[in-house]
Amino acid sequence: MRLLVTGGSGFLGGFVLGEAARRGHECVALARSASAARRVTAHGAIPLDGDLDDARGLGQAFAGARCDALVNLASLGFGHATAIVAAAAGAGLGRAVFVSTTAVTTGLPARSKAVRLAAEATVRSSGLAWTILRPTMIYGAPGDRNMSRLLALLATARRAFPPGGPPLFLPVPGGGRRLQQPVHVADVAGALLTSVERPGTAGACYDIAGPEPVTFAELLGASAAAVGCRARLLPVPLAPVIALTRCYERLSSRPKIRAEQWQRLAEDKAFAIDAARRDLEFAPRPLADGVREEAAALGLETSSGRGRW
Repeated sequence: MRLLVTGGSGFLGGFVLGEAARRGHECVALARSASAARRVTAHGAIPLDGDLDDARGLGQAFAGARCDALVNLASLGFGHATAIVAAAAGAGLGRAVFVSTTAVTTGLPARSKAVRLAAEATVRSSGLAWTILRPTMIYGAPGDRNMSRLLALLATARRAFPPGGPPLFLPVPGGGRRLQQPVHVADVAGALLTSVERPGTAGACYDIAGPEPVTFAELLGASAAAVGCRARLLPVPLAPVIALTRCYERLSSRPKIRAEQWQRLAEDKAFAIDAARRDLEFAPRPLADGVREEAAALGLETSSGRGRW
């Protein structure tokens, strides 16, 4: 199958392009810059000059790609859904798979929630043979936005708190009792491509998550064990952390963390994946295994690969 991929130069995109090549698909990947073109080429895809902000040019690019299906990995949170759907329809791409996110289920007034839900509505009413996949937090390799930072922090702490000395006391806003269900990037890529390959998944929306929910404290424990860090959980109240982060957001032009991220720690993020297991043969790896793999890829795993929580 010849696949047209948007977002192929990103973190998830590299895994999707690699898995597509392994399965024998040919990929044409949209690239808005020379650096993006180099990244998709490195993963075996044919770069296609195009920009999601240029609706007319996007339609021309899609039509000229002569592909069988669209795999849209580009975020639906920036208002591009209408242009993407129109370009796909104009190019005769009847089959299309879109990546959304389970974050649209948050009870918080998140800034991008309304945009993403509107994008999903556009896809559902498009007339395309669409499938929507909603992953949870994606982790599993250098370049993810969450787990790699945590593992690096814990590895640094391991050096400051060596075996035989006192353990690291790790402050955790809210106590870490709420549920998380991260999913490995390779498992997401596999689910995406299986969905493209199975026309019977058209018209369905699937939650894509790890095999079972864990508490945030358990996630921290698995991460500490993966890098051999002796750590202890120190619960701290969430409200002061949120207040301080809001002050930081006002003072920083490019804040690295936002209050909303702390607020989401007060929500359970657990999702049923029965439909994905049934229709996509989705079998995600356990969190502890995936975190150990990522620690090894980052060069942070100890010889034993074990810590104590």
